[in-house]
Amino acid sequence: MQTIPAIDKILSAGMVVVNHDGERYRFLVLRSFSAWDFPKALVEDGEDPLTVALRVTRETTGIEDLELNWGDEHRETVPDEDYRVTRYYMAQSETMDVELGISPGAGSEDDLELTWVTADEAEDVLPPRLGLVLDWAVRMLMSSARSGRRPSSTR
Repeated sequence: MQTIPAIDKILSAGMVVVNHDGERYRFLVLRSFSAWDFPKALVEDGEDPLTVALRVTRETTGIEDLELNWGDEHRETVPDEDYRVTRYYMAQSETMDVELGISPGAGSEDDLELTWVTADEAEDVLPPRLGLVLDWAVRMLMSSARSGRRPSSTR
């Protein structure tokens, strides 16, 4: 019997940042050229994915007060044809003030945009591969609301 070699996935790590605006939760999304996503970066050998997610989110958004209310809970995307997977964590921020940090070679301010959206708006702009991640994040928020930690309006 022939054994099939294990294929290593190429791992990126990102952060689903949420803010409760007094009425409902909003999600911070990033547009890079025409594609929408959450802040993320490639995890290099030896790096901790959660540390990478926190670093790239702080660098990209300028948000320092990222509260890991859900600890190291995460959701991964389905591998794409290049075996790329992104592991998303969740953090809450009390601020909606963002300052786009542009890394060298990432494009110009016209190519990148950060914006806060509701869950319904996120569903409209995010690609289908992030549907599982968005559903997971909404479930996490609803679970927190049921436990009495936060208001329950997510949409």
